[in-house]
Amino acid sequence: MIEEKKDSKKCGGKNKIMIAYGFIQLGSSFVSALALAVIAFSFCSLKKESKAFNSCVTETFENGSTKAQAVRYCNGGN
Repeated sequence: MIEEKKDSKKCGGKNKIMIAYGFIQLGSSFVSALALAVIAFSFCSLKKESKAFNSCVTETFENGSTKAQAVRYCNGGN
C-alpha cells in the first residue's frame, strides 16, 4: 500500500490576522456610521437656525425696513 502523506500546516498566524482585519473593518464602519449621525444632527440644528433667521428677516421687513436692511440687522449688523 501506498502511504499518503498529510501535510497539515497550521495557519494560526493567518487566522489571527484575518480576525484582526475583520475587527478593524467593523470598527471603521462603526466610526463612519457615527460620523454620519453627527452630520445629520448638525443639519437639524442648522435647519432650526435657518427658520429663526428667516422669521427675523420677515418680521424686520414687515416693520418697514428694506430687505437688505432686514438681512443686515438679523446678521448682527446695526
